[in-house]
Formats: sequence, structure tokens, C-alpha cells
Amino acid sequence: MSHLPLVSFLTVNYNQPEVTVKLLQSLQNLNYGNWEVTVVDNGSKPSNLKDKVLGFSKAKFVETGKNLGFAGGNNAGLPYCKGEYIFFINNDTEVEPQLLDSLVELLEKDKQIGMISPKIRFYQGEQLIQYAGATAMSSITIRNNGIGDREVDRGQYDDIRETAYIHGAAMIVPRVVIEEVGPMYDDYFLYYEEYDWCERIRRTGYKILYCGLVTVYHKESVSTGQNSPLKVYYLTRNRLLFARRNYPSWRKILAILYFTFIALPKNVLSWTLKGRGDLAGAFIRGYIWNLKNQNKQ
Repeated sequence: MSHLPLVSFLTVNYNQPEVTVKLLQSLQNLNYGNWEVTVVDNGSKPSNLKDKVLGFSKAKFVETGKNLGFAGGNNAGLPYCKGEYIFFINNDTEVEPQLLDSLVELLEKDKQIGMISPKIRFYQGEQLIQYAGATAMSSITIRNNGIGDREVDRGQYDDIRETAYIHGAAMIVPRVVIEEVGPMYDDYFLYYEEYDWCERIRRTGYKILYCGLVTVYHKESVSTGQNSPLKVYYLTRNRLLFARRNYPSWRKILAILYFTFIALPKNVLSWTLKGRGDLAGAFIRGYIWNLKNQNKQ
């Protein structure tokens, strides 16, 4: 490319200064010359990251003063990003030097591309894939599947194709698309916000792409996180919120009926029998939130 458009990386830090610094170090090795990075500190305590961030070239630092969640933190950083393309990237990732070359070339050639995610592999774990595209969301269960999840990377997904959803850990979006569609809906706080954004961008007429020619390495555990009350609460709350915001009436009714008469009793009973009343309670609270906040759509 004779013209190298500016790419703005945007990442959110919450109590992980060392991890964020590792990401910034990996960005310094990019082959692509025209980029910048904005680090949003989402109310970390103590906040001791600013001097470290500003020690890197091309870096900006923004403090929110409180935890705004994934979408809220990213949205707070958007006004500081000057690039033609915004690359939203988790702070617990590292990149390979050639990351931007193929992605920017694709975006420059086809202005109907609304967002792209690269291949994502677990940072540790025998070349295991975390993301190589995603299937469509079920109309009833409000769930989908990741393509390639935990498969050994043998090059089987080194392709470029449309996909139902990108991955929030690494996604590049043209500025003009964000200006047309708007930013992520920040009432999700955690989980489903990138799925919601995909739906809005696709409905506006843009394509959602997976590009397996380049890889981002994600430090999330292969056996990730298991369940915590916080995770169960937001996954439950936001599955229903996603359906309410994005489904036509008939799909919305099916999803709510499934959730009320199958998912809710099944999960509550299962966790109660396992002695995890905290998770059962979190599931119930996530469900009740939707009953109390039916105006939020």
C-alpha cells in the first residue's frame, strides 16, 4: 500500500498494569509504521500505570475514575483515537509483527467490511486456537459456538471468510462505521456487547469478517475462569438483554419462554445440587434484572 492509514489501538486496563505493559511492548515490534495506542484505565486501585504508558512511543493514557466495564471503558477512549481504523484489543494479549498488514489491506480494498477479527490463540497451551470465527446465535437459547475452539492450530483456519461474530479480544473497525452505527452499547458492562455491535453493524449493511492470516495471542486461561457469581450474573442478564434488543417479536418470545421454563429451573437446580447457591442466586438476579428493566432495549 502506498498510503498507510493511521490505525488506533484501544485497550482497557483494570488492575493489570504489568499485563498492559507487555501488550505495549509487543506493539513496538509491529511492521506497520502508522499506528498509535490509547490505554484507558478503568478505575484501577491504585492507579500506577500512567508513567509506564507514556514511556512508550505513540501511547496516550486516559483515566475514567471508575470501572465502566468493557464497552464503557472502550467508549471513553474513542474520542482520543485519531485513526481511520480503530483496533479494539484486550490488554491481556500480545501481537505478532505482521498483524496489521493483511487486516488494513482487506479494509482498504473493500469498504463494505464493517469489522474484522484475526485468529486468536491461547498464549499458553500447545498452539491451541481460541477463536477462528463464530456460528450464528440460536434463536431460542441465545447461545452460539466458536469455530476452532481449543483445536491445535495446524493451519486449518488460515483463511478469510465472513463470520457471524467477531471476538471482543481483538477487533478492528473502520472509524466511518462507528460514526454511522454508533459505539458499543455500554449497558451490557460485561459480555455480549460485541455480539450486539455485530448485529447493529450487519443490519446497516456491512460485512463481518474473520481473517486467519494473522494471529493475536490471548493470555486467558485454556480452562478459563470457570464460573463466578459475577460472570454468571452478567451472562444471564445480557443473554436476555441481547435478545430483547436484537430479535424480532417472535424470536424474542421464544427466547424468553425457553429461558423462563427451561434454562432458569435447570441451572438453578443444577447449581443448588452442586452446593453452588451463589451461582444459582446470580442466575436468578440476572433474570430478574430483565423483568425490572424492560425499558432498556
